[in-house]
Amino acid sequence: MTAHLSALASDRSRLLVATRSTHKLRELRELLGLRAELIDLDDLHVPDEVVEDGETFETNASKKARFFAALCGLPTLADDSGLEVDALNGGPGVRTKRYAGENATDEDNNVKLLGALDGLAASRRGARYRCVLALALPETRGPRGGVPVRLTHGTLAGRIATAPKGNGGFGYDPIFEPATEKPGGRTLGEWTTEAKNRISHRGKAAQRMHRILAELGF
Repeated sequence: MTAHLSALASDRSRLLVATRSTHKLRELRELLGLRAELIDLDDLHVPDEVVEDGETFETNASKKARFFAALCGLPTLADDSGLEVDALNGGPGVRTKRYAGENATDEDNNVKLLGALDGLAASRRGARYRCVLALALPETRGPRGGVPVRLTHGTLAGRIATAPKGNGGFGYDPIFEPATEKPGGRTLGEWTTEAKNRISHRGKAAQRMHRILAELGF
C-alpha cells in the first residue's frame, strides 16, 4: 500500500458507503449518527461496480465492502438487504432489487410481487425484510492476506399487503405491513421516517454496527 493509501486507511473522519442509492445513504446517515462523514461511490467518482452474484446477503455485503475498501483505501461499509416472502420460498431474497428485471423500478417490483401473491389470504402472505451490514478496514489483513469484515444483522417481520398504500420509504415499503399491524393495517409507506427507523431491519443492523464503529473511533 502506498503512503497515500496508508494515510487514507487510518482516516476515521470519513466512511465510504458502498452504494449509489441516495435513499440508502441518507438512511444510514440518520441511523448511524456518527461524527464521521458518510460518503458514497458517486462522491468519489468511482465508476467500478461489483457483481453481486452471492447466494446470501452476507456474501454480497462482504464482497462489496472488501472490494471498495481495497480500491479506494477508505474504511468501507456495505449493505445488502432484501425481502424474503414465505409463499415464494424465501424469494426474491438476494434478487430483491432485480425481482422484475435488471433495470426494474420499485413500482415494477411491487406490481410483480402483488401479482405473484394474488388471491392469497393474509396468513399466507408472511414476509420479512433482512439487512446485513459489512465493515471492511483496508489497513487490516486476515491470516491469508485478505481484508476481514465485521458483520451485523437486522430483521423486520411482517406480511405483504394486497395493494400499495403510502408514499413514504422506498423499495417494497408501500406493500409491506409490519407484524405489529393487523392485516390491512398501515404499510411502511405510511409510517414516518422516525417511526420506521426505530423498527426497521436496517435500523437494527445499524444500531449494532454503531457500537463497532464507535469503538473504532468513527
